[in-house]
Parts: sequence; structure tokens; C-alpha cells
Amino acid sequence: MFKNKLISVMIIILLSLTLIGSIAVIITLKLTSEPAAETGPSIDEVVESSVDIVDIKTNLKSNNYISISFKIQMNSKDAAKELQKREFQVKDIIIKELSEMSTKDFEGKEGLSRLEENIAKQVDGLMEEGNVVHIYTTSKVLQ
Repeated sequence: MFKNKLISVMIIILLSLTLIGSIAVIITLKLTSEPAAETGPSIDEVVESSVDIVDIKTNLKSNNYISISFKIQMNSKDAAKELQKREFQVKDIIIKELSEMSTKDFEGKEGLSRLEENIAKQVDGLMEEGNVVHIYTTSKVLQ
């Protein structure tokens, strides 16, 4: 009888340890798991919160001619409405930035990326509500 009782206690202890270990592993995995990747806005949301700045034509510092267009994505629809009202200010910023650039500044994608970053910083400075999420260059002709 003693042997049966001893075996029963050992089985109960082993099952308890297994259960506690399983719970510990599950809790550890839940706590250390990466949060689900946030999905970005849908294309409809991007379009609704974006403003087109089309066909800016001006001379560069190197006396070349450029025609360029942008789509500026804002973080909200209200910010896009404000940016639409400030379109003349944005065009002024872009023309002034372009007037300081030469054709060499447009070699490779780095120059264009730098231009987009500079425009984004200055537009953010104008905005009372919202900020720039991304600037897309939609067309560029350099002569």
C-alpha cells in the first residue's frame, strides 16, 4: 500500500510541475512576443490626406530649367485641407529650394530625397495642424 501511495504522490507532483512549467512557458512567450505589425493607412486614406502640388516650372542655380510635381501626404484629412489653403506658400518654398540647386544635385536619388526632406521640414514649420508624412515626386523634367 505504501508503494502505491508513494507512486501516486510522485505522479501528482510530476503533473503539477509539468502544468506549472507549461503555464510559465506560455506566459513567457506571450510577454516576449513581438507586437503585431501595424498596418499602414489604406491607399484611399493616403489619397484623402494628400495634396497635389503640380507642375512647378523654374530655373535652377545652374541656369537649367526644371518642371516638377509632388504629392504631399499629411497625417490627417484636416491637415490636408490646411495644406491645400497654403499651396501658394508650399510652391514658394519649393521654388526657393530649387533656385539653390544645380543639375548635379539631381544626379541619383539622393539629391531628390534631400529636396523632399527639406521641403517636408519647411512645410511642417508652416502647419498649424498636422504634419508631413511623406512627399512623393510625381514628375520631373530637367533641361
